[in-house]
Amino acid sequence: MRLVIKIGGALLDDAALVERCAHCVLDLVAGGNQVAVVHGGGIALTRLLERLGKQSEFVGGFRVTDSETRDMALMVLAGGINKKLVGALGKLGQPAIGICGGDGLSFRARKRVNGGADLGYVGEISSVDPRWLHAIWTAGAVPVIASLALGQDGEYYNINADQMAAACAVACQAERLAFLTDVNGVWDAYRCVIRVLPAKNIAVLREAGIVHGGMLPKLEACERALAGGVGSVHILPGAQMEALTRGEIQVGTELVS
Repeated sequence: MRLVIKIGGALLDDAALVERCAHCVLDLVAGGNQVAVVHGGGIALTRLLERLGKQSEFVGGFRVTDSETRDMALMVLAGGINKKLVGALGKLGQPAIGICGGDGLSFRARKRVNGGADLGYVGEISSVDPRWLHAIWTAGAVPVIASLALGQDGEYYNINADQMAAACAVACQAERLAFLTDVNGVWDAYRCVIRVLPAKNIAVLREAGIVHGGMLPKLEACERALAGGVGSVHILPGAQMEALTRGEIQVGTELVS
């Protein structure tokens, strides 16, 4: 199976969860799977910006990104966090190659238009060249991908990591896409986890205001992944990530076409 796993920023802040994630990836690779890891790092980036006296602003779940914030995102995401994940896998003897979208022109971006709001250097993926991922898999390594991509203007753009993961899964024709989060799944109006969520019902949740904040771009990413042919899409709690190694996933929310 070809599997893309997206790791959220809150999980990356917990050393024990990072170690468990590395073990999970190792087990999946040992089982004959091709695994790509896509990560964000929003919490660490917000923390650094606060130290610099910059207030973070979000519109529809997307971080407003001026040039200074973009440069800090490059440092935090493509630098420290990416290499922390590579190191966690390397500690277990699993080779991993850390990249961002600019490396090999693997992920190209265009500026995101968000309802008339100027988000700055926030992009969306316009194209993916998956040959670099295939090359890494062929070499027996795991690609670890930071959510930044290069625009045609030569500028780096901050990409929502959920949407980066969806674009990655579609481009490499993954059978499964899994989002590891700090919540138990998608909630309904009564704050109960929706076990199976048809894609057609996402708009209903959105319009009713039941989903908001960071869940909005996550569900948009799920829609794109399903429309792009990804066979299985799950949002599940990072605390139960080992479910990925057991075949059928019985926790979190499964998105279906």
